[in-house]
Amino acid sequence: MRHYLILLKHELRMLLISPPTYIASVLFFMLMGFLYWSIIRGMVNAPEEALPSVQFFSVFWIPVFFVVPLLTMRSIAGERSTGTLDTLMTTPASRVAVVLSKFSGAYLFYMLLWLITLGFPLIASKLYPQAASSGALLDPASLIGGYLFLAISGLLFIAIGIFASSVTRSQLVAGMLSFALLFAIVVGGQQLGNIANSSGNLAEWLETTVNYLQIFQHLDDFSRGIVDTRPFFYYTSTAALLLGLSTLVIEAKA
Repeated sequence: MRHYLILLKHELRMLLISPPTYIASVLFFMLMGFLYWSIIRGMVNAPEEALPSVQFFSVFWIPVFFVVPLLTMRSIAGERSTGTLDTLMTTPASRVAVVLSKFSGAYLFYMLLWLITLGFPLIASKLYPQAASSGALLDPASLIGGYLFLAISGLLFIAIGIFASSVTRSQLVAGMLSFALLFAIVVGGQQLGNIANSSGNLAEWLETTVNYLQIFQHLDDFSRGIVDTRPFFYYTSTAALLLGLSTLVIEAKA
């Protein structure tokens, strides 16, 4: 545990001095701030039934595609390319502690970015008091459910980035592989769900499995205040599997 905490502090320090971290942060806040402003403007001009927070969370995948690769691509690939990973492997710290520290550092920073967006509805309530008077901006069920979804789905997304970084020594390749895997699991899973719903020839168990993996369906439930325990198992178990594979890859290439 002591080695893990030491490595975690080091990883957080490296994230704070890494240019990709600041690039990801600036792009994240510019993009999400603009999207939230557009949602509020649309709500003021033409009131809609969907809550602003529900619409805001529905575009979670846009920053995920570039923030996660930027935060994770140097985690293992960068250290392998510079040779510092080999040095790290000679320390008393276990491979598991190394992988977990890199995962935890990226995950904490990822969640920090999202938590800062809690200030968006507070700022909007000052700029658009007529929108805040309805209570839609700070609906507790939607906000709690939405951020809970971001927290548990982030486990899987960051684990994908760490795994992609573990299989190569090139940060560019790691970023591209991370993007491809994230695109496949988010967009590809959605397309499989559409095919399953439109086809009546699939076996019931296969259709149930495909629907179980629907990330957008999980988001829809959570953002409406419906908390289901099944996604918790899906995200945590898959993240644990990917981190385990990352550990095995590091040991094989050590």
